[in-house]
Amino acid sequence: MRRIFHAVLVSLCLLGNCSLLYAADGEVDFLDDAFYEEAPEENAVRDPFEGINRVVFTFNDYAFIWVLNPLANGYSKLLPSDIRGAIANVFYNLQEPMRFINSLLQVRFSDAGTLLTRFTVNTIGGVGGLGDPASELGFEKTEATFCQTLDNWGVPDGIFLMVPVMGPTTLRDISGRVVDRFSLSPIYYNWAAGWEESVGIYMGKEVNNLSLHLGEYEAMKKMSFDPYIAVRDGFYQLRRQRWQNSMSSSDAVVEPLE
Repeated sequence: MRRIFHAVLVSLCLLGNCSLLYAADGEVDFLDDAFYEEAPEENAVRDPFEGINRVVFTFNDYAFIWVLNPLANGYSKLLPSDIRGAIANVFYNLQEPMRFINSLLQVRFSDAGTLLTRFTVNTIGGVGGLGDPASELGFEKTEATFCQTLDNWGVPDGIFLMVPVMGPTTLRDISGRVVDRFSLSPIYYNWAAGWEESVGIYMGKEVNNLSLHLGEYEAMKKMSFDPYIAVRDGFYQLRRQRWQNSMSSSDAVVEPLE
C-alpha cells in the first residue's frame, strides 16, 4: 500500500506539468487569438509520431480532468487566493538560484545580476519570498531554464513528444526539464532524506499553481477546433516568446534553434 501511495504521489507530481496554461505565469494569454497568429516557423514542428502523441494527449487530458483539476478545485476552496498567491511566490523565489545559474551558463550576466538581486531582496524583504518587493523596485522576473541553456549551446531540439503525465516537450527539453526540476532547485535538496517528501512538496507546488488558473484549460479547449494542435503550437509559441523576452535584455546574442 505504501508503494502504491508513493506511485500516486509521483503521478500527481508529474501531472502538474500537463497544465501548459499556468506555466506562462501571466506572460501570455492563451485565450487570445492573437497568440496563435504567429504560427511556428516552417519545419519548426517535427511531429512524426502525431498519432501516438494524440493518444497520450487524450490520456493526459482525462488525467487532468479527473485527478489534478478536482484536487486544485478542492484546494482553492480551503485557502483564499491571496494566501495561494503568496505560496506560489515562495516556490518561485526558491527557484531563482536555478535561474541564476542558467543565466550564467547562457552568458546573460546582466540577467544574472537581476536574478541574484531578486532572490536577495525577496528572501529578506519579502519574508522568505512570500512577497515580491523586487518587482516593485524595478527588478522584473526573467526566465532562464536549462532547456534554453542547451539551446544556447547548440543542442538540436529533436522531435515533438507528448509524454504521459509530463505533457508537451521535445527530446532536448526532456533532459533540460529534469535538470530544472530536480537538480538545481533548493526545493529538491532533500532527496537523500526521502524522495517521498520531495515529491509531496512538488505536488503541492503544482496543485497550488493550478488553483490560481482554474478554468483556463477548459476555456482553451472550448475555443480550439483541435485542442491537441492548440497545445502543441502553444508549447512552441510560449517557448519562443519566453526566449525572446529573456534575450531582449541579454548580454549574449544567440539565435534560438527550432
